[in-house]
Amino acid sequence: MSAQTLEQQTYLPEGSDQLAKVYDFIEAHEASRGERPAPRYLLVGAEPNDSVEIPENVYRVLRQVVEALQAGRAVTVAPQTQTLTTQQAADLLGVSRPTVVKLIDEGKLPADTPGKRRRLLRLDDVLRYRKQRREEQYRAIFDTADDYDLEESPEVVAERLRQVRAEVAATRQNHG
Repeated sequence: MSAQTLEQQTYLPEGSDQLAKVYDFIEAHEASRGERPAPRYLLVGAEPNDSVEIPENVYRVLRQVVEALQAGRAVTVAPQTQTLTTQQAADLLGVSRPTVVKLIDEGKLPADTPGKRRRLLRLDDVLRYRKQRREEQYRAIFDTADDYDLEESPEVVAERLRQVRAEVAATRQNHG
């Protein structure tokens, strides 16, 4: 592989007729076999018997790229290393680098420290933390949800929101 193929690349939607054929094939393939496609995928060349089987994760990438291009969106493929610096982890999580350092110090994110100050995080650990954080955020939204009568005054609704927030805060204090 050349160094260029490992760099970030952005692909713009082109050849909508070709994309439509690929998209229709993928849709028909999945519809005929149910939600999950068959576990065998082939990349076929121009010559007879010129094919190679591709893994399911490559198929999922292809499907996502085709769907995005079909929708008229550009697609960026940005290869990642398996280890990240604290700044790369911060960028991935959408937080500051000091926040990542704090998460490491609190034991919420595992990291290796090969030098005095340099810290490396594993990509799968950062992705797992991001997924866990999102689940916690959704849970917090669900926990603070309450049914409101549209005819209630804004003052009554505001008071109910204060009570729900206080209950959630008390629950967090008791568990953390």
